[in-house]
Amino acid sequence: GETYAGLVIDDKGLMHHLILLNGDADDAPHQEQLDWAKSIGGDLPTRQEQSLLYANCKAQFKRDWYWSADLYASVSGYAWYQSFFNGFQDFYGLYRKLRARAVRRFPI
Repeated sequence: GETYAGLVIDDKGLMHHLILLNGDADDAPHQEQLDWAKSIGGDLPTRQEQSLLYANCKAQFKRDWYWSADLYASVSGYAWYQSFFNGFQDFYGLYRKLRARAVRRFPI
């Protein structure tokens, strides 16, 4: 079932293994996707993790936009997303409906 995506070193220098969980949530607003990910025992991936998922697990995704867990700090009410058809990252209003995948992290 689950897919090993790779090793992540976060901005604090801490490392973890990233596991992509099964399941692909249909389009929904950001908060609904956060809740969905928690309901299956995971979290939405960060922007950095989405880059790794695009590099290592692109075939596991539909050619669509997927919410990240990261809010856009400069403007309230926006969060980052990842395109899995061209690798582009940008931000969008939290009320917009995008797909989601959940991940699990194992600290090293």
